[in-house]
Amino acid sequence: MRIALGLVLLLSSGAANPAYSFRLDEAGSEVNARVAFFGLASKTAHFPRIKGSIRLSPDRLDTIDLDVELDARALTAGDSVTQDRLKGQDFFDVAHYPAVRFSGHRMTMTGPVTATVAGEITARGITRPAQLSVAFRDPPARSTGHDPVVLTARTTINRRDFGMTAYPFVVGKKVAVTINARLVPG
Repeated sequence: MRIALGLVLLLSSGAANPAYSFRLDEAGSEVNARVAFFGLASKTAHFPRIKGSIRLSPDRLDTIDLDVELDARALTAGDSVTQDRLKGQDFFDVAHYPAVRFSGHRMTMTGPVTATVAGEITARGITRPAQLSVAFRDPPARSTGHDPVVLTARTTINRRDFGMTAYPFVVGKKVAVTINARLVPG
């Protein structure tokens, strides 16, 4: 009887998959932020220097650990005037706040390859709650930890929540952020 109970406990405890760690492949990833300009057009900032990681367990997808950091000093825009303004004190103030960070700790699967990730965005030293809508290329529940994780994540933030209040009649307050990420095992 003890042997049978021991076998049941052993078999049931070994069924869970471990958590897998991935790091962001900077060359295969990009982050863009788009905002309305004069209500008729838009301006887009690109963040070419990004780093990040994700840790997930196919058996416990709700306990994700996601961290993405953007080097705001490296941001680019369509023209030098916009780029300089974005890096200046009125917006990202990169001299004092060189990084923008998203961290996520709770994921809710909304389909086999779609999810929402709840977390926080920090910009200009101000942290606010944020939620990403995520679309995975492959179902994360099937991850073996050996293949890359490819995803697109989107969120919309209010720039004024982060102290970016300049040009209220010229620049829209809502910023659409898109993360296209390729994460490799490691």
